[in-house]
Amino acid sequence: MELKLTRPICFFDLETTGTNVAKDRIVEISILKIYPNGNKESKTWLVNPEMQIPDEVIAIHGISNEKVANEPTFKELSKEVYAIIKNSDLGGFNSDRFDIPLLAEEMLRSDIDFDMKNTVSVDVQTIFHKMEKRTLEAAYKFYCDRDLTDAHSAEADANATYEVLLSQLDRYPELENNIKKLSEFSRRKQSVDFAGFIALDEDKEEIFAFGKHKGKKVLDVLDKEPGYFGWILNADFPLYTKKVLTQIKLSKLNNKLG
Repeated sequence: MELKLTRPICFFDLETTGTNVAKDRIVEISILKIYPNGNKESKTWLVNPEMQIPDEVIAIHGISNEKVANEPTFKELSKEVYAIIKNSDLGGFNSDRFDIPLLAEEMLRSDIDFDMKNTVSVDVQTIFHKMEKRTLEAAYKFYCDRDLTDAHSAEADANATYEVLLSQLDRYPELENNIKKLSEFSRRKQSVDFAGFIALDEDKEEIFAFGKHKGKKVLDVLDKEPGYFGWILNADFPLYTKKVLTQIKLSKLNNKLG
């Protein structure tokens, strides 16, 4: 089966220094770009994270501090990476909760205004969990009947993710071969920011999804407690969450001025 595409989709995978979206950095990124005509291109980079990779993380993906010491930083690679994924949809395995949020942080640190407004994402892990509930290695064995011998290599994982999605479309006729439909199916919740701190309620209005104001409308909270905005901007939240919150605040100001 081939994916039915109206524009390119980039399947990508990250190996990182850890799992904290706001603090950790990329050490390897691999992108597999699929075009509507079926053509493919792929690119993999090792990245100097400009911080130490913990021993327990090296034990997982095998990328040592010495291996990336002389590699370019993400900021040096950012324009090239962005040029590949720009005007494309995104696909990954656990990408909605980890890879996309962390990539967005790295892009924003590199002064690239990364945004998902006109982009949809397909999280193959969510489809897998809704259908079978296992890991990428198990998914690859289950759907493709092959062993993922090079797991935690970004290139192997990105290619395996693409192959798993094709097999999922073959196996489940109820899955529509349409990237927007797959994105909707693989979405866990309606988050406005990648990290899930700001969500949408039933009326499609932004609400806080954490802390003491969980479930409350963002604009109501900012009206009644203006200092909450400053606290979030100065606290250890992802840059993209801060960007979204600022956009919400500015949109209200613009409406008032209009």
